[in-house]
Amino acid sequence: MVLVKNITLWLAIALLGAIAISCSSKTEESQTEIPIALAEEVTKPDSVDEQGLIVDDGYLLVRTNCISCHSLNLVTQNRATRDGWKSMIRWMQKEQKLWDLGPNEDKILDYLAKNYAPEQTGRRVPLENVEWYELEE
Repeated sequence: MVLVKNITLWLAIALLGAIAISCSSKTEESQTEIPIALAEEVTKPDSVDEQGLIVDDGYLLVRTNCISCHSLNLVTQNRATRDGWKSMIRWMQKEQKLWDLGPNEDKILDYLAKNYAPEQTGRRVPLENVEWYELEE
């Protein structure tokens, strides 16, 4: 019985050691690997996940790549054209060490440009059918 406990203890120690070595031996290059694109994209537009991100084509790529560094609120609170999103990605790559998105970049930009495009802003629509009246003194 004691022998089994000792073997289990040594196996656990060896396993923890292997995990510690594999974690500590990561090079900078391996830390900037592109997250694996998930094979199956979700195609259920007009729904929103628990963090407010619109579920549509490219959703999993955006979620996987963006959440590695920041909250998804940074995505949902911004609006930009495709070129605007691309410049944000370039800024993150230059200043925040975002990895090269490779072939996923076009899919990510398609998703962002479609679902987080600039909204029409400006003055409100003029009021119609208003019964105006004169103020009394």
